[in-house]
Amino acid sequence: MQTSNSLWNQYKTAIWETFPDLENICDWADWEENNTSLSAKIYSTKHILKSREVEIWDNKSCIYNNIIYPRTGSNLPCFGMDLMGFFDKKVIIVFDFQHPVENYLFSHPDLPKADGSFRFFEPGNHFSENVYVAKCTMSEVNEHLDTFKKYLTTYKDMLECEQPTGNDFSTYCDFDSYMKKLDPVSGYLSSKFGKEKADSLVNDFLFCYG
Repeated sequence: MQTSNSLWNQYKTAIWETFPDLENICDWADWEENNTSLSAKIYSTKHILKSREVEIWDNKSCIYNNIIYPRTGSNLPCFGMDLMGFFDKKVIIVFDFQHPVENYLFSHPDLPKADGSFRFFEPGNHFSENVYVAKCTMSEVNEHLDTFKKYLTTYKDMLECEQPTGNDFSTYCDFDSYMKKLDPVSGYLSSKFGKEKADSLVNDFLFCYG
């Protein structure tokens, strides 16, 4: 069985293989407290405003979260992923095209549509009709890797087609505000790193445009 801090290695490799021009802009945090480690980094390219990546792990779990924000000026969604390995038998994989415009139902014809059984991820409310949600065990995570790669490649094609170059941060205000309210990570972070650090990570890193 994979160790927890290597659980998502092949997914991270897929991101780098799809976007080899990602440049590290900032190592925002590198924390280790209460037997839990956290790494937070920001990357960018000429068409990606930021890819903000956070990984949290201990000896049993590993959670990887990343949202890729395209540069502005085109009607493009973000690409978000929540790869959550809580323990060996409980893993939840979510990735999707997350449009910054509220009540905008994005859909891509070449990808599967969600069956609607996960109400937490509501298509049309910043989530697309193609939201991919799966539950599995840690030994099964790579069974979903090919689908993840297909979504990433599709997203790269969108960026290359539109080639956005704008830097209008206000485009993502509503999106970040919504995600901040939806995200359940604050309590977990507070228990591990204290409320001050948790609030800073949520407000200044994860959803700083909100």
